[in-house]
Amino acid sequence: MVQNVATRMVELEREDFHLLSGIEHGMRFSRWVAREKLPEFSRLDPSDIEYRIDRCMDRELLEQKTMQYTGYRLTFEGYDALALRAFSERETIDGVGSPLGVGKESDVYEVRSFRPLALKYHREGYTNFREVQKEREYTADNEHRSWLYTARKAAEREYETLETLYPNVSVPRPVDQNRHAIVMERIDGVELSRVKLEPEQVVGVLDLILSELMAAYEAGVVHADMSEYNVFVASDGVTIFDWPQAVPTEHANSRELLQRDIDNLFGHFERKYPRETPGIDRGKLADALVSGTFETVRQFEE
Repeated sequence: MVQNVATRMVELEREDFHLLSGIEHGMRFSRWVAREKLPEFSRLDPSDIEYRIDRCMDRELLEQKTMQYTGYRLTFEGYDALALRAFSERETIDGVGSPLGVGKESDVYEVRSFRPLALKYHREGYTNFREVQKEREYTADNEHRSWLYTARKAAEREYETLETLYPNVSVPRPVDQNRHAIVMERIDGVELSRVKLEPEQVVGVLDLILSELMAAYEAGVVHADMSEYNVFVASDGVTIFDWPQAVPTEHANSRELLQRDIDNLFGHFERKYPRETPGIDRGKLADALVSGTFETVRQFEE
Protein backbone atom coordinates (compact mmCIF):
# COMPACT_ATOMS: atom_id res chain seq x y z
CA MET A 1 0.00 0.00 0.00
CA VAL A 2 1.25 3.48 -0.89
CA GLN A 3 1.57 5.71 2.17
CA ASN A 4 -0.05 9.15 2.48
CA VAL A 5 2.81 11.53 1.76
CA ALA A 6 0.95 14.68 2.84
CA THR A 7 2.37 14.58 6.36
CA ARG A 8 5.93 14.68 4.98
CA MET A 9 5.44 17.72 2.77
CA VAL A 10 6.37 20.24 5.46
CA GLU A 11 9.74 18.50 5.90
CA LEU A 12 10.71 18.84 2.26
CA GLU A 13 12.84 21.68 0.95
CA ARG A 14 12.91 23.29 -2.48
CA GLU A 15 16.06 21.41 -3.43
CA ASP A 16 14.42 18.09 -2.55
CA PHE A 17 11.74 18.83 -5.14
CA HIS A 18 14.45 19.75 -7.65
CA LEU A 19 15.92 16.28 -7.18
CA LEU A 20 12.53 14.57 -7.43
CA SER A 21 11.52 16.45 -10.57
CA GLY A 22 14.96 15.79 -12.07
CA ILE A 23 14.55 12.07 -11.55
CA GLU A 24 11.04 12.30 -12.97
CA HIS A 25 12.54 13.87 -16.09
CA GLY A 26 15.23 11.21 -16.30
CA MET A 27 12.65 8.44 -16.08
CA ARG A 28 11.36 9.52 -19.49
CA PHE A 29 14.50 7.93 -20.92
CA SER A 30 15.29 5.08 -18.53
CA ARG A 31 13.56 3.08 -15.80
CA TRP A 32 16.47 3.86 -13.47
CA VAL A 33 18.23 7.22 -13.62
CA ALA A 34 22.00 6.96 -13.30
CA ARG A 35 23.61 8.76 -10.36
CA GLU A 36 25.93 10.60 -12.76
CA LYS A 37 22.94 12.15 -14.55
CA LEU A 38 21.35 13.67 -11.47
CA PRO A 39 23.22 17.02 -11.47
CA GLU A 40 22.22 17.55 -15.10
CA PHE A 41 18.55 16.62 -14.63
CA SER A 42 18.02 18.29 -11.25
CA ARG A 43 20.28 21.33 -11.79
CA LEU A 44 21.67 20.79 -8.32
CA ASP A 45 25.30 21.16 -7.38
CA PRO A 46 27.00 17.73 -7.39
CA SER A 47 28.10 18.32 -3.81
CA ASP A 48 24.45 18.63 -2.73
CA ILE A 49 23.15 15.56 -4.56
CA GLU A 50 24.13 12.95 -1.96
CA TYR A 51 22.50 14.93 0.84
CA ARG A 52 19.27 15.28 -1.14
CA ILE A 53 19.27 11.60 -2.05
CA ASP A 54 19.59 10.65 1.62
CA ARG A 55 16.73 12.95 2.62
CA CYS A 56 14.42 11.60 -0.07
CA MET A 57 15.40 7.98 0.54
CA ASP A 58 14.73 8.39 4.28
CA ARG A 59 11.21 9.58 3.44
CA GLU A 60 10.67 6.72 0.96
CA LEU A 61 10.30 9.08 -1.98
CA LEU A 62 13.03 7.32 -3.98
CA GLU A 63 14.21 3.81 -4.70
CA GLN A 64 17.81 2.84 -5.44
CA LYS A 65 19.14 -0.06 -7.48
CA THR A 66 22.72 -1.09 -8.18
CA MET A 67 23.30 -2.64 -11.60
CA GLN A 68 26.18 -1.77 -13.92
CA TYR A 69 25.56 1.62 -12.36
CA THR A 70 23.71 3.03 -9.35
CA GLY A 71 20.26 4.15 -10.44
CA TYR A 72 17.30 5.91 -8.83
CA ARG A 73 13.62 6.19 -9.56
CA LEU A 74 10.61 7.79 -7.92
CA THR A 75 8.32 5.78 -5.69
CA PHE A 76 4.62 6.56 -5.90
CA GLU A 77 5.11 8.59 -2.70
CA GLY A 78 7.67 10.69 -4.54
CA TYR A 79 5.31 11.16 -7.45
CA ASP A 80 2.51 12.06 -5.01
CA ALA A 81 4.75 14.72 -3.45
CA LEU A 82 5.37 16.36 -6.83
CA ALA A 83 1.65 16.44 -7.63
CA LEU A 84 0.77 17.81 -4.19
CA ARG A 85 3.35 20.57 -4.56
CA ALA A 86 1.83 21.57 -7.90
CA PHE A 87 -1.69 21.70 -6.43
CA SER A 88 -0.43 23.74 -3.49
CA GLU A 89 1.37 26.23 -5.72
CA ARG A 90 -1.80 26.64 -7.80
CA GLU A 91 -3.80 27.06 -4.56
CA THR A 92 -6.09 24.25 -5.63
CA ILE A 93 -5.90 22.64 -2.20
CA ASP A 94 -4.50 23.64 1.17
CA GLY A 95 -4.47 20.32 3.01
CA VAL A 96 -5.07 16.59 2.71
CA GLY A 97 -7.36 14.75 5.09
CA SER A 98 -8.52 11.20 5.66
CA PRO A 99 -8.70 8.49 3.01
CA LEU A 100 -12.06 8.11 1.31
CA GLY A 101 -11.20 4.94 -0.56
CA VAL A 102 -8.16 2.79 -1.30
CA GLY A 103 -8.18 0.33 -4.18
CA LYS A 104 -5.91 -1.56 -6.55
CA GLU A 105 -5.83 1.23 -9.11
CA SER A 106 -6.43 4.42 -7.13
CA ASP A 107 -6.31 6.05 -3.71
CA VAL A 108 -8.80 8.81 -2.86
CA TYR A 109 -8.45 11.35 -0.04
CA GLU A 110 -10.57 14.20 1.20
CA VAL A 111 -8.87 17.57 0.74
CA ARG A 112 -9.34 21.04 2.20
CA SER A 113 -10.16 23.84 -0.19
CA PHE A 114 -12.86 26.44 -0.84
CA ARG A 115 -15.42 23.60 -0.84
CA PRO A 116 -15.42 19.83 -0.11
CA LEU A 117 -13.15 18.17 -2.66
CA ALA A 118 -11.55 14.80 -3.23
CA LEU A 119 -8.01 14.02 -4.38
CA LYS A 120 -7.57 10.89 -6.49
CA TYR A 121 -4.16 9.37 -7.14
CA HIS A 122 -4.12 6.91 -10.03
CA ARG A 123 -2.08 3.77 -9.29
CA GLU A 124 -2.57 1.84 -12.55
CA GLY A 125 0.24 -0.61 -13.11
CA TYR A 126 1.71 -0.35 -9.62
CA THR A 127 1.17 -4.02 -8.79
CA ASN A 128 0.84 -5.52 -12.26
CA PHE A 129 2.33 -3.15 -14.81
CA ARG A 130 2.60 -5.65 -17.65
CA GLU A 131 -1.05 -6.65 -17.39
CA VAL A 132 -2.20 -3.02 -17.40
CA GLN A 133 0.01 -2.32 -20.41
CA LYS A 134 -1.81 -5.03 -22.33
CA GLU A 135 -5.30 -3.95 -21.29
CA ARG A 136 -5.12 -0.18 -21.41
CA GLU A 137 -5.34 1.50 -24.78
CA TYR A 138 -3.35 4.53 -23.66
CA THR A 139 -0.23 2.39 -23.14
CA ALA A 140 -0.50 0.24 -26.25
CA ASP A 141 1.80 2.29 -28.48
CA ASN A 142 4.63 2.67 -25.98
CA GLU A 143 7.34 0.07 -25.61
CA HIS A 144 9.24 1.62 -22.70
CA ARG A 145 7.01 3.18 -20.11
CA SER A 146 7.01 3.02 -16.34
CA TRP A 147 3.94 2.63 -14.18
CA LEU A 148 4.26 6.35 -13.37
CA TYR A 149 3.64 7.13 -17.02
CA THR A 150 0.71 4.71 -17.11
CA ALA A 151 -0.88 6.32 -14.05
CA ARG A 152 -0.41 9.83 -15.48
CA LYS A 153 -2.04 8.88 -18.77
CA ALA A 154 -4.97 7.36 -16.87
CA ALA A 155 -5.42 10.58 -14.87
CA GLU A 156 -5.23 12.72 -18.01
CA ARG A 157 -7.80 10.59 -19.79
CA GLU A 158 -10.18 10.55 -16.84
CA TYR A 159 -9.90 14.30 -16.31
CA GLU A 160 -10.55 15.03 -19.98
CA THR A 161 -13.58 12.73 -19.86
CA LEU A 162 -14.99 14.44 -16.77
CA GLU A 163 -14.58 17.81 -18.47
CA THR A 164 -16.47 16.48 -21.48
CA LEU A 165 -19.34 15.04 -19.42
CA TYR A 166 -19.85 17.59 -16.65
CA PRO A 167 -22.46 18.95 -15.98
CA ASN A 168 -24.72 17.16 -18.48
CA VAL A 169 -23.90 13.77 -16.96
CA SER A 170 -23.92 13.12 -13.22
CA VAL A 171 -20.18 12.80 -12.64
CA PRO A 172 -17.88 14.50 -10.10
CA ARG A 173 -17.08 18.07 -11.12
CA PRO A 174 -13.44 18.18 -12.28
CA VAL A 175 -11.30 20.85 -10.59
CA ASP A 176 -7.62 20.27 -11.42
CA GLN A 177 -5.20 17.63 -12.66
CA ASN A 178 -1.44 17.18 -12.34
CA ARG A 179 0.63 14.13 -13.23
CA HIS A 180 -1.27 11.07 -11.94
CA ALA A 181 -3.61 13.01 -9.64
CA ILE A 182 -7.04 14.59 -10.05
CA VAL A 183 -8.84 17.01 -7.76
CA MET A 184 -12.61 16.76 -8.11
CA GLU A 185 -15.82 17.45 -6.30
CA ARG A 186 -16.39 15.23 -3.29
CA ILE A 187 -19.53 13.17 -3.77
CA ASP A 188 -21.68 12.05 -0.87
CA GLY A 189 -23.52 8.79 -1.24
CA VAL A 190 -23.23 5.03 -0.83
CA GLU A 191 -21.47 2.79 -3.31
CA LEU A 192 -23.98 0.73 -5.29
CA SER A 193 -22.23 -2.45 -4.15
CA ARG A 194 -22.95 -1.58 -0.51
CA VAL A 195 -26.34 0.10 -0.69
CA LYS A 196 -29.46 -1.85 0.27
CA LEU A 197 -32.36 -0.82 -1.92
CA GLU A 198 -35.98 -1.42 -1.03
CA PRO A 199 -37.84 -3.60 -3.55
CA GLU A 200 -39.76 -0.65 -4.94
CA GLN A 201 -36.51 1.31 -5.50
CA VAL A 202 -34.67 -1.23 -7.65
CA VAL A 203 -36.08 -0.40 -11.07
CA GLY A 204 -35.94 3.33 -10.36
CA VAL A 205 -32.23 3.27 -9.48
CA LEU A 206 -31.48 1.05 -12.46
CA ASP A 207 -33.31 3.54 -14.70
CA LEU A 208 -31.32 6.44 -13.24
CA ILE A 209 -27.98 4.75 -13.96
CA LEU A 210 -28.98 3.79 -17.49
CA SER A 211 -30.19 7.34 -18.14
CA GLU A 212 -26.75 8.64 -17.19
CA LEU A 213 -25.10 6.11 -19.52
CA MET A 214 -27.38 7.36 -22.30
CA ALA A 215 -26.46 10.98 -21.53
CA ALA A 216 -22.78 10.01 -21.63
CA TYR A 217 -23.29 8.35 -25.00
CA GLU A 218 -24.99 11.48 -26.30
CA ALA A 219 -21.88 13.40 -25.13
CA GLY A 220 -19.73 10.99 -27.13
CA VAL A 221 -18.44 8.73 -24.33
CA VAL A 222 -18.83 5.08 -23.28
CA HIS A 223 -17.72 4.25 -19.73
CA ALA A 224 -16.23 0.84 -20.70
CA ASP A 225 -15.63 -0.29 -17.11
CA MET A 226 -19.09 -0.18 -15.56
CA SER A 227 -19.67 -2.05 -12.31
CA GLU A 228 -21.39 -1.74 -8.94
CA TYR A 229 -18.15 -0.24 -7.58
CA ASN A 230 -18.25 3.00 -9.56
CA VAL A 231 -21.75 4.27 -8.87
CA PHE A 232 -22.75 6.31 -5.83
CA VAL A 233 -26.41 6.27 -4.80
CA ALA A 234 -27.79 9.21 -2.80
CA SER A 235 -31.21 10.59 -1.94
CA ASP A 236 -31.03 13.03 -4.87
CA GLY A 237 -29.86 10.59 -7.54
CA VAL A 238 -26.82 8.66 -8.70
CA THR A 239 -23.27 9.67 -9.65
CA ILE A 240 -21.02 7.64 -11.94
CA PHE A 241 -17.26 7.84 -11.38
CA ASP A 242 -14.00 6.12 -12.42
CA TRP A 243 -13.74 6.99 -16.12
CA PRO A 244 -10.07 6.29 -17.07
CA GLN A 245 -11.01 3.48 -19.44
CA ALA A 246 -13.72 5.49 -21.22
CA VAL A 247 -13.74 5.39 -25.02
CA PRO A 248 -15.30 7.75 -27.57
CA THR A 249 -18.48 6.58 -29.26
CA GLU A 250 -16.67 6.54 -32.62
CA HIS A 251 -14.30 3.87 -31.24
CA ALA A 252 -14.53 0.65 -33.24
CA ASN A 253 -15.59 -1.34 -30.15
CA SER A 254 -17.80 1.28 -28.49
CA ARG A 255 -21.06 -0.63 -29.09
CA GLU A 256 -19.55 -3.83 -27.72
CA LEU A 257 -18.20 -1.99 -24.66
CA LEU A 258 -21.57 -0.34 -24.04
CA GLN A 259 -23.20 -3.77 -24.15
CA ARG A 260 -20.63 -5.05 -21.66
CA ASP A 261 -21.39 -2.12 -19.34
CA ILE A 262 -25.08 -3.00 -19.49
CA ASP A 263 -24.39 -6.69 -18.86
CA ASN A 264 -22.17 -5.89 -15.87
CA LEU A 265 -24.79 -3.59 -14.41
CA PHE A 266 -27.61 -6.10 -14.82
CA GLY A 267 -25.37 -8.85 -13.48
CA HIS A 268 -25.11 -6.97 -10.19
CA PHE A 269 -28.82 -6.25 -9.94
CA GLU A 270 -29.79 -9.82 -10.82
CA ARG A 271 -27.46 -11.21 -8.17
CA LYS A 272 -28.57 -8.82 -5.44
CA TYR A 273 -32.21 -8.26 -6.39
CA PRO A 274 -33.28 -11.31 -8.45
CA ARG A 275 -36.99 -10.87 -7.87
CA GLU A 276 -37.13 -7.14 -8.54
CA THR A 277 -34.87 -6.99 -11.60
CA PRO A 278 -36.94 -7.46 -14.78
CA GLY A 279 -35.81 -9.84 -17.49
CA ILE A 280 -35.23 -7.74 -20.60
CA ASP A 281 -33.78 -7.80 -24.09
CA ARG A 282 -30.42 -6.17 -23.36
CA GLY A 283 -29.57 -5.76 -27.01
CA LYS A 284 -32.65 -3.62 -27.57
CA LEU A 285 -31.81 -1.68 -24.42
CA ALA A 286 -28.34 -0.91 -25.81
CA ASP A 287 -29.94 0.23 -29.06
CA ALA A 288 -32.20 2.60 -27.11
CA LEU A 289 -29.24 4.10 -25.23
CA VAL A 290 -27.46 4.68 -28.55
CA SER A 291 -30.51 6.26 -30.17
CA GLY A 292 -31.42 8.32 -27.10
CA THR A 293 -34.88 6.76 -26.77
CA PHE A 294 -34.46 5.01 -23.40
CA GLU A 295 -37.03 5.85 -20.72
CA THR A 296 -37.28 2.80 -18.46
CA VAL A 297 -36.19 -0.84 -18.44
CA ARG A 298 -39.89 -1.74 -18.39
CA GLN A 299 -39.87 -0.93 -22.12
CA PHE A 300 -37.80 -4.03 -22.79
CA GLU A 301 -39.39 -6.67 -20.58
CA GLU A 302 -39.59 -10.04 -22.30
